[in-house]
Amino acid sequence: MNLERPRVLVVDDAPSNLHILCRGLGKEFQCETASNGLAALEKIKADPPDLVLLDILMPGMDGYEVCRRLKADKATRSIPVIFLTALDDADEEAKGLELGAVDYVTKPFRIPIVQARVRNHVEMKRHRDLLERHALLDALTGIPNRRNFDDALVKEWRRSWRNGSSLALIIADIDYFKDYNDHYGHRAGDICLRQVAQTIAATVRRPSDIVARYGGEEFAVILPSTDVEGALVVAHSIQDAVNGLNLPHTCSAVGDCLTVSQGVAAMIPDPNGEPHDLIEAADKALYKAKKAGRNRLATA
Repeated sequence: MNLERPRVLVVDDAPSNLHILCRGLGKEFQCETASNGLAALEKIKADPPDLVLLDILMPGMDGYEVCRRLKADKATRSIPVIFLTALDDADEEAKGLELGAVDYVTKPFRIPIVQARVRNHVEMKRHRDLLERHALLDALTGIPNRRNFDDALVKEWRRSWRNGSSLALIIADIDYFKDYNDHYGHRAGDICLRQVAQTIAATVRRPSDIVARYGGEEFAVILPSTDVEGALVVAHSIQDAVNGLNLPHTCSAVGDCLTVSQGVAAMIPDPNGEPHDLIEAADKALYKAKKAGRNRLATA
């Protein structure tokens, strides 16, 4: 169980307000502070908090503009924002809510009210995050699903393009899986898919690498900052690990046990390319592996 306290960023140009709020919230939340809008955006970008308590009236960039920028950025738009304000005006409240704020707290602060509102919105965010994580996992195998894979590949493609680094992709396909299903039954097929998925996930060890169910009996592995030689090392480890399961597959044309074929590709993204180029290269390599007899890997 995660016992870490939720993180709240308090943004206000008045040091006394920062002190009062952090003292009142400090027992239940990890409080961080920023005294202006630009500093707040920098802190949020570097390490997004669970919630932002945001003063409206600040010199320079006001709270409305900070909120507008947070909601315009995909990486921060889900962070709940509660406005802090001395303005008791329905039009101002409506303006903030239209920008995406979830609540208002008026000055002078009543700490029990602030605590309750922060607690409620942090809890709601955590429920939404949990639902989102579940939506990005494959229900059968428990590893990231195709939607998760697509999002991650776009993200890593852009990162590799910015860094000028190589991005690798492995697509693995269980050999003669339809025959396996037909012979052993779909329940056994589901168990097989879970075993292969968890075996691949356990074999790919770097935190930055992503193993996903690509579709049916296919799995994909995204390997950031990896060239084709490095990807081949990972693919060989996957091959050995799956072979080591020794799952009986008497209907396979390449042996008595379950095997996989793999396509391996790597490239340094260029501004005129797109992530599908890497998928297409790995698909072509997988086709080569299958055509050559399966239970093997090939490069593009």
